[in-house]
Amino acid sequence: MKRPQLLLIGTAVPLLTSVAAHAQTSPFATGATAFQTNFLAILTPVAVIAVMALGVGAWFNRISWSWAAGGALGILLVFGAPQIVTWVRGLAGV
Repeated sequence: MKRPQLLLIGTAVPLLTSVAAHAQTSPFATGATAFQTNFLAILTPVAVIAVMALGVGAWFNRISWSWAAGGALGILLVFGAPQIVTWVRGLAGV
């Protein structure tokens, strides 16, 4: 083989293999997604009990209804964050 052909092959092979390496998913992203899934699965019953406690507290006039609604809204935002982010990104076209 001639020298220019070897140079072309020598530069093309690393470029093609780097594209395949960048196409792989990050182990950190995979771990973060798994952590988020497990964390939400563990905290879902706790959030349900918290909303019930807020409702009971407001029902028996121990806390204001606005505090109960704010607490329930905060729990809704925490647990709905992935869906809200996806929705906003869809609105922005990202």
